[in-house]
Amino acid sequence: MHLINYSKFHWYFWGMTSSYNAIIFDLGGVILNIDYNLVVASFRKLGEEHFDELYAKSHQDKIFDQFETGKISAAEFRKYMKAFLADSITEDDINKAWNSMLLDLPKHRIDLLFKLKDKYRIFLFSNTNEIHLRGFRKIIEETYVNPNLLETIFHKTYYSHLIGMRKPNAEAFQFILDEQGLNAKQTLFIDDSIQHIEGAKKMGFQTIHIVNADIIDIFR
Repeated sequence: MHLINYSKFHWYFWGMTSSYNAIIFDLGGVILNIDYNLVVASFRKLGEEHFDELYAKSHQDKIFDQFETGKISAAEFRKYMKAFLADSITEDDINKAWNSMLLDLPKHRIDLLFKLKDKYRIFLFSNTNEIHLRGFRKIIEETYVNPNLLETIFHKTYYSHLIGMRKPNAEAFQFILDEQGLNAKQTLFIDDSIQHIEGAKKMGFQTIHIVNADIIDIFR
């Protein structure tokens, strides 16, 4: 493992060569700006003081895994969360708190993806859920008019709750490889979560771990 440091950004860099013909991007923290601290703060305001013990970037309670693989619905998720909150808290309050981590999608990243699409097959693979999917599509619609913009950019988008599998499980990566006819050794995987990078690395992917960086700096 090599750590490359620059004044404004740095990333972890494993097995990188120029021999890739496809790129799989994570969404949150790579393309879409997010902040896990905001969702923790939002649920604290609703009365759940220990939300960070249930949910964080590096770990999460099994209920979130179930939500991210479509095993429970948004209604079931909200019902679970309401058990920790006052009776006065509404479903809309929970939706807003849960989506508070979702920030913006910078135009320079959209422009970069369109350029990369001319040279590589590009895919999106996100561990997400139905509330967040609606949430970030609304953000995209407010900025770029088309809520399905990502579906027009990527050759295909993979959302964990729709395919029933999530990172870093090998079956999830293998599903994309098989469906798209990709060779892991010729595919670059970019993510901001180290556990997902490690899972992809075991599958033979070339990987870049984003750490306080912007993907545009990788492809300059």
